[in-house]
Amino acid sequence: MVKCQASAIDRTFSALADPTRRHVLLRLKDEPGLSVSELARPLSLKLPGMMKHLDVLSDAGLIRRTKAGRTVSVHLSVEPMREAMAWLERYERLWTVSLDRLVALVEEKDEP
Repeated sequence: MVKCQASAIDRTFSALADPTRRHVLLRLKDEPGLSVSELARPLSLKLPGMMKHLDVLSDAGLIRRTKAGRTVSVHLSVEPMREAMAWLERYERLWTVSLDRLVALVEEKDEP
């Protein structure tokens, strides 16, 4: 298999594909600046496992980390999410048109 450089949007969707990483992003939305240990605790993850997830999120640009002394705080970065949403919205129009046609067809069949 040929390896190629993943685009930014590919890295975003790949990072979002994992439920643990989505959970981390939700926590950071509600509690910005949590430490790595605080993020790992409710997930019962050891720090090396948490760091691997954070590396994927960081590579996708979805988080940024800051260090103060020995504590690493993690913050949400929203720009890659905006790009992913813009990409999805282009296809939402197609889904909406198809669903509107389906509704019209069902309503047409329900008429006496």
